[in-house]
Amino acid sequence: MEKDLTSSQLDRQNILNNPYAIAEIEKAAGIEGIVFEGRSVLLKEQVADFFEVTPRTIDNYLERFGDELRHNGYEVLRGNRLKNMKVSLCDAVGGEIGFVTKTTALGIFDFRSFLNLAMLLSESKRARLLRQAILDIVIDTINLRTGGGTRYINQRDEDFLHAAYIEEGYRQQFTDALRDCVAMGNFKYALYTDKVYVSIFREKAREYRKVLRLERKESVRDTFYAEVLDIIAAYECGFADELRTAREEKGDKLESGEVDLLFKAFEAKAHWRPLIEKARMKMASRDLAFRDALHLQLQEYMAPLQREDFERFLGERSKELSVRLEEARDVMKRLKDRE
Repeated sequence: MEKDLTSSQLDRQNILNNPYAIAEIEKAAGIEGIVFEGRSVLLKEQVADFFEVTPRTIDNYLERFGDELRHNGYEVLRGNRLKNMKVSLCDAVGGEIGFVTKTTALGIFDFRSFLNLAMLLSESKRARLLRQAILDIVIDTINLRTGGGTRYINQRDEDFLHAAYIEEGYRQQFTDALRDCVAMGNFKYALYTDKVYVSIFREKAREYRKVLRLERKESVRDTFYAEVLDIIAAYECGFADELRTAREEKGDKLESGEVDLLFKAFEAKAHWRPLIEKARMKMASRDLAFRDALHLQLQEYMAPLQREDFERFLGERSKELSVRLEEARDVMKRLKDRE
């Protein structure tokens, strides 16, 4: 899915919140700034020179996108910090700069705010080239840290294995309840599984497959994030109990219409609302950032990922599922040896 960084704040923020991509972009860009408070910063005039635009153009963007740029590192120095900056600047250039010496407020860009501006500047050819490099580096960084693909990036989460194991048990309770309590053929398993999916994230399994471009033999549940598996397990466990209670009260298996009414009342319970909203936000936002997959039915839930999300799925604590399974096997073996 082609991204236009100049028009999408969500895409810009996802890149700027990804510390692994930022580190690689900074290496590739090779921008030399002024060392201030342990980091490299740039003055407005330096930024204007780099992008081959006028300082007034930079001012225009600061007026239009000031909140976003400040959020991502742009700041105006005054007082003692400005004095310290003047000292750093004199050390860097070997002398005083007239306009800096006289000023009482000085705007500086750190690397993140510099990149933020590069994603916004439509007048600069250099900014356009940098935007393309940024997009390429982000893709390469994610692929490198996930071993070449993101379809199963959810499984790199340390919570996934436990959530999948728990959900499998509740899934069995759900299908057993459908078997014992519902007077329908085998179609009922797919039908009520889809009802659960639509209730939680507004997509049937078939539609979800299309969004993630899954092959026919690939399991939908293998791609779910831990939070999504948790709420699916809660639905399956809870509705299985509702089915058994209703069958016991009726004294016979339930017809499809009765089950539909039961499910409608079940999903309307208020306690689901915060859990559903959390699952929708996690799925929609992570899939857009990591898998380049757009869930049209969940667009209002999309938000920029936080640094913690990138660390969770790309950082040192993230691991391939096969590695986690091997570690779990080793733990079980050690426990068994102690017996």
